[in-house]
Amino acid sequence: MRFYEDLVEGEERNFGPRTVTEGELLAFARQYDPQDFHADPEAAKHSIFHGLIASGIFTMAIWRQLDHQIARDIAWICGVAWNDVRFPVALRAGDTVRARSRCLSKRLSRRQPARGVVVYEYVLLNQRDETVFTCRSTNLVKRRQASP
Repeated sequence: MRFYEDLVEGEERNFGPRTVTEGELLAFARQYDPQDFHADPEAAKHSIFHGLIASGIFTMAIWRQLDHQIARDIAWICGVAWNDVRFPVALRAGDTVRARSRCLSKRLSRRQPARGVVVYEYVLLNQRDETVFTCRSTNLVKRRQASP
């Protein structure tokens, strides 16, 4: 397990690839975000996207799934904020994506000595190296010396 003290500013980690299927994209959209350009392939052809695109929430879920592989060895407490969430390029069925995380900064918690505050930049890239999702996330991480 990697604790706050083990995390290094500037460190990048990657995981993937993962290919997105039309079936999973449609199933998610029809249950959680049924806009035509997410949930109806025929109607999506006549949208500004000229075809089916993934919901932003689905895109974040795919990123999260990959990020769990990148960061499963970190002693997380929880995330407390997401900033600068962006979807510069739409995720589409058939896209193959990979996730990247980069530690931007870290500091000790002012209120809880057993915690560190770590800010990460998260990116989801498609097979053409286009960014389909990015955000900055502020997270709480356990400190080693405070662990039993």
